[in-house]
Amino acid sequence: MSIVVIGKSGQLSYELRRLLGDSATYFGRDDVDITDYNALSTTLNALKPSALINASAYTAVDKAESDSAAAHMVNATGVSNLASYCKETGAFFVHISTDYVFNGQKGSPYSVDDPIEPQGVYGESKAEGEKALKSILPDDSCLIRTAWVYSVHGNNFVKTMLKLMSDKPKLTVIDDQVGSPTWAKGLAEACLFAATQRVSGTYHWTDEGVCSWFDFALAIQELAISKGLLTRGIEISPIPTAQYPTPAKRPHYSVLDKALTRDVFNSLHPTHWRTQLSAMLDELKPTNELYK
Repeated sequence: MSIVVIGKSGQLSYELRRLLGDSATYFGRDDVDITDYNALSTTLNALKPSALINASAYTAVDKAESDSAAAHMVNATGVSNLASYCKETGAFFVHISTDYVFNGQKGSPYSVDDPIEPQGVYGESKAEGEKALKSILPDDSCLIRTAWVYSVHGNNFVKTMLKLMSDKPKLTVIDDQVGSPTWAKGLAEACLFAATQRVSGTYHWTDEGVCSWFDFALAIQELAISKGLLTRGIEISPIPTAQYPTPAKRPHYSVLDKALTRDVFNSLHPTHWRTQLSAMLDELKPTNELYK
């Protein structure tokens, strides 16, 4: 099976490379422009992939509020082009979307069929990408929504917290935004399963369990101290979102229902977020990725 991964510098593509190694081809922004269909098709035709996994996205949530055109080009136009290419060639398409397509006001886990109502430019651009995919390639694609992604690679909440906890005497962390963390390693396994089994439809993938950012930060500190990643604990205080304003509005509740995923992705088993966090921190220590 010939798999092409779109994106090679992000957290998901890092984990996909760990799974697939040199058996897949990885294209970054310097290798292929997904917003240019002609250039995209010329590059991909040389490989004739049987499946594409789109691990690329415009993910700068706050910057998107003032950079709408760029966000929409990558997250909507780019997805439309990838879907069109797959329709033309028969390749299967796995695409990653986000909890930000929902308004965050439901108060119970979002099912795959719940109405989408994004609250900012980033969410709007991802929602447009979803709509394009479902319109162009409804039967030969897998849309996977995820949330709160982290890994040993790149910039993410876990590594930011570790750095701040080692540098600061105390921290404040938002406690009224609730969701489910996702280790990118598990997400990569779900993407590979979808690509190899040609699992079509819309699914949700996060780790099991629910927490606030404050809860997540407390767990990071507790586990990091136990593993020797931190030498001391600091005071961590909860604050409401209102005390930490950002250009983009965040969903207050974005837990994703995974009932359908558990049924269809039956050889994979989502694991509780604390277990996944502990495993990621075990990997982080020997890699010295904390300060990269």
